[in-house]
Amino acid sequence: MSEVNIQAYLDTHLQLTQAIAGLSEEELKWKQTEAKWSVTEVLAHLADHNIVVSFRIRDILADTKAQLPAFNQDLWVSGQRSNDGNADDILAVFWSLIQYNGLLFARLNEQDWDKAGVNFKGETVRVRDIVRGFTNHVHHHIAQIDRIKNAYRNQDVAAASEAAQSVSASSASSCSISSAPPAASSCSIAPAAAQGGNV
Repeated sequence: MSEVNIQAYLDTHLQLTQAIAGLSEEELKWKQTEAKWSVTEVLAHLADHNIVVSFRIRDILADTKAQLPAFNQDLWVSGQRSNDGNADDILAVFWSLIQYNGLLFARLNEQDWDKAGVNFKGETVRVRDIVRGFTNHVHHHIAQIDRIKNAYRNQDVAAASEAAQSVSASSASSCSISSAPPAASSCSIAPAAAQGGNV
């Protein structure tokens, strides 16, 4: 029997579905900074990676002896305008690849699993290593999705806290107005020059 946990590979789709459950369209597309990925972009990257992994596995099984291709993940995501995509559509593609590869994996014998190719780093990798690595890669990005969700929620908490502090500061600096002449007012307002001109 193969040491590869095929079920763990198949389960990645469900895990991603659970990771984004209940998120609004705004949350799915929110980016903490322009340089960072949104949840939708993370999903698109994983679909892209699954495409590349699917090719690498088949190329190894075909004994082509060609160096396994690399891909620029950031340029793939930005070049496709991935954040304009739909999360459900992306997950549907991801699931189709998972299912199709699952059927392939069920046909492999031990010799197939041990077939190897050379990646772009010059490292020898077996089919079993690629599948296991992909599963771990998905788990890594699920943790990233969790961080994005937390960052989105924290910005709302920070905004609410800032608004509360602003209201509190405004109340604390309010002036009490009496019928006395302005000189007796409880608020002494210095001329602009006395305040350094920063008004």
